Amino acid sequence: MRAEIITVGSEIILGSILNTNAQYLTRRLGEIGIEVLYHTSLKDNKEQLKQVIKTGLKRADLLIFTGGLGPTGDDFTKEVVSETLGLKLYLDKNIKNNIQNYFNKNNKSMTPNNIKQAYIPEGSKSIKNDIGTAPGIFIEWENKILVLLPGPPREMQHMFNKYIIPLIKQDCIMKETTIKTIGIGESHLETILKDIINSGDNPTIATYASEGIVDIKIVAKGNNEDYVNTLLRQTIEKIKDRIAENIYSYNNETIEEVVYKLLKENKLKIAFAESCTGGLITSRFTKIPGVSEVFDRGIVTYSNISKMKELNVKKHTLDKYGAVSKEVALEMAKGLLEKTNVDIALSTTGLAGPTNGDENKPIGLVFIGIATKEELIAKEFRLSGDRTSVQNKASLNAFNELRKILLNM
Repeated sequence: MRAEIITVGSEIILGSILNTNAQYLTRRLGEIGIEVLYHTSLKDNKEQLKQVIKTGLKRADLLIFTGGLGPTGDDFTKEVVSETLGLKLYLDKNIKNNIQNYFNKNNKSMTPNNIKQAYIPEGSKSIKNDIGTAPGIFIEWENKILVLLPGPPREMQHMFNKYIIPLIKQDCIMKETTIKTIGIGESHLETILKDIINSGDNPTIATYASEGIVDIKIVAKGNNEDYVNTLLRQTIEKIKDRIAENIYSYNNETIEEVVYKLLKENKLKIAFAESCTGGLITSRFTKIPGVSEVFDRGIVTYSNISKMKELNVKKHTLDKYGAVSKEVALEMAKGLLEKTNVDIALSTTGLAGPTNGDENKPIGLVFIGIATKEELIAKEFRLSGDRTSVQNKASLNAFNELRKILLNM
């Protein structure tokens, strides 16, 4: 079954609120084997809605509407759907009583315009709203299904899960998994995996890039769960064979969560000394519940004086190589390791911009130092983007370098 989600509301188009309903419905429909082909959002405009309905009926089997079921004048989804399908509206006395009971229960007076919500199209099935006043509507029309749901996410989700899913659930099983990668661009990744991506339409494979990270989403479907699981497993193995060193999670974890788990498994403690990242690494890490088991401290040594005083970085090293250098990153990490007696110390120093870069040390130049009791290493990165982007990418690369070291400990 092919579906289209139609979101009605000027507030969506104007950007006043996020369209979380479309995101939620797409995910839930996929879980029950229904493929969403289109998302359509439009203002509170009757003629536009009429055209959207006509188009949707030509290209999808299931149309799900959210919004426009309230009591006010600009709530007209039900009326336009009925008119487009050639169905008359009639007053459902049971719905009217339910709405009246809702107001009585909440010690409120029901205004006359709420009666509007008790009208439904002929031949349709009303869907109870356990939370609000606007009932949902289920329509079967010429081998098509139209579902009208209220706009408030809490009402919509409850109604969809409790009442709509049993009416539309497919025999088809659909499962998805996400492989998270770092250290490889989306275009390069797609080139490496091109033959796997284009090998067929089941499973489907798509890449999604965000700052410094590329996700690979795999969706498999079938009538048998074992068959679907096998498809996913085989596809994951094929991808793993090509880019194993760039994969940090198969379970949709953040890279800092992966580092936390590796530290915990190895019973190791870590500390951070940050310059160009300004505490961002520490901030990301301390968002993880239970991180105190593996985390000792994080300090920001932004000035040269603080690097010397807090981390024992030599003045001679700073004078000779500059604060943004491999040598300083190494001394920062080593000094932190000795000062704290942790198992691993990580440092960052770099130029996040937008000023003070030159030909030898351009904006985006970052050094990451890592010290353990056995080794002392530093990595150089040339990162692109504005100040925030450079800092974010530096923090991601810092966690990735930790991940690689921890996997070999």
